Amino acid sequence: MKTVAFTTVDVFTSSRFEGNPLAVMTDARGLTDADMQNIAAEFGYSEVTFILPPEAPENTARVRIFTPTTEVPFAGHPNVGTAYVLGQQGQVFGRPVGDSLRFEEQAGLVEVELKRSGEEVLSASIRAPKPLAIGKAIPEQTVARCIAIEPEEVRIARHRPVVASVGLSFVFAELADLAALGRARPNLAYFQDAACPTVEGNHDFSLFVYVRSEEAPWTIRARMFAPLDNVPEDPATGSASAALGAYLVSLEADANMNVSLTIEQGVEMGRRSLIGIDVVKTDGIVTDVTISGKCTPVMRGEIAY
Repeated sequence: MKTVAFTTVDVFTSSRFEGNPLAVMTDARGLTDADMQNIAAEFGYSEVTFILPPEAPENTARVRIFTPTTEVPFAGHPNVGTAYVLGQQGQVFGRPVGDSLRFEEQAGLVEVELKRSGEEVLSASIRAPKPLAIGKAIPEQTVARCIAIEPEEVRIARHRPVVASVGLSFVFAELADLAALGRARPNLAYFQDAACPTVEGNHDFSLFVYVRSEEAPWTIRARMFAPLDNVPEDPATGSASAALGAYLVSLEADANMNVSLTIEQGVEMGRRSLIGIDVVKTDGIVTDVTISGKCTPVMRGEIAY
């Protein structure tokens, strides 16, 4: 029997047992693709990460990210949590970990910055690996069916439901109010019917629904449903938050903007998360998207495989 060490953290929170849990296999050498998928399914978290030596020596590590059902090219909370874990342990594969990390991932190179107080890692910030890409529009009736609300509760004044990505695709839809957001319940059969081509070229339907504050329009409350990936609801989705922030800023009339968004997620699950998103727009084009958040450690142990 072989074993592999793991650490779990709660991401996008400073309170244990809130935020989005993540398991990190800090040395995944020797694991096969099947081993990684089986371990991710066993944890049942929205994602699990596997750390491997980098292919290029100037980078920190190669990071593979698995949901319970598949490998994904990029995700926000796994990167934030993985950077936190590596920063706390101080080294990876015998090399010291500084405040700037570079992860090799399927979506490209992910740059990470750690904020520390002495030896303690306070938070991590990552840059989205891909520019904003916008896919097909989705009928509001489709969104409404998927989460058991009325079509008129899907707001279309700012934008119709749409596929967008900065490394991983989601369908984005604005809802009328917090009451509609709170009533949303995913229906797997309708998600299966709604599955459509993503920006990355696969076939999926991960739905990120949100409500904007009228008094503070860059303060957003959101929920994310991905039952096709065996994630009925996700308590914090950094990659979706980044894509939403980039998309909303792209819709603004101003050609040059620096916008900071706060996205609150997971409230309805009892796992409140706070995700910081910073978006830079220059000459009408979104040029930079950063995802930031805190983490707190929860468990350490070994998996037998």
